[in-house]
Amino acid sequence: MSIFSDNIRFLRGKKEKTQQELANTLKLTRSRYVSYEDGRSEPPIEILIKISKFFNLSIDLLVSVDIRKYPLEDILKLPDNRIVLPVVVDQLGNNSIEIVPQKASMGYLSGYSDPEYIESLQRITLPFLTNGKYRAFPAQGDSMPPFKDGSYIIGKYVENIDDLKPNKSYVFVTLNDGISYKRFTSKNKKSITVAADNSFYQPYDIPLGEIVEIWQYASGIFPEDFEAVSFENYDVKDMFSELKNNIKELENKVFNLKNKTR
Repeated sequence: MSIFSDNIRFLRGKKEKTQQELANTLKLTRSRYVSYEDGRSEPPIEILIKISKFFNLSIDLLVSVDIRKYPLEDILKLPDNRIVLPVVVDQLGNNSIEIVPQKASMGYLSGYSDPEYIESLQRITLPFLTNGKYRAFPAQGDSMPPFKDGSYIIGKYVENIDDLKPNKSYVFVTLNDGISYKRFTSKNKKSITVAADNSFYQPYDIPLGEIVEIWQYASGIFPEDFEAVSFENYDVKDMFSELKNNIKELENKVFNLKNKTR
């Protein structure tokens, strides 16, 4: 059995259709349709398109996401069936910041849409990161100083690719490259262009169809042996500015809380 076969079996049940009725709708023999539902064969693209249109769900969702784990009515309301972002909240209903493991970062590609996987991740909370949904990703390599192996980048979830801002840093989760942290430079109809802060690396394009998630840089977690010298020769003005704003926001919240308790 596959995710696709499980999905079409589940969706057929929701529509209260028999296998023969659905086969007739798709202009297939019952035995051929049953082979798809049992996972014994895979449909060609023209049949995938028919099934996608019949259930009003994108092919991406049909073949890659176990939709039994989500309220179907919520999925159908999403623009282009955009995948639901699983979140974890604490006892007070506040969003937690999930930490993607350093050694298992590639596993995030297969688990990013699975609520059980997200719930299994370690979590932290930061008082100055409360508006929006945040997640921490491991840094790798030397392309985006001051981040290096052992440090983490905390990103704020970006719902719409049109919200990307030039010269801002983002964590891009893509089908081919996995997790990468780069600076967004431009966008066209088919791709976006990103660049590293380390000039040794050349800018490159990411096809829009390969992008799974985008998280805008919000804060960082550095190892104990972090050396401030790593900042030299790199433009970190944006990072310090955002950190200053976060501290100011926290001070305002503490001030308001004290006034309420008086």
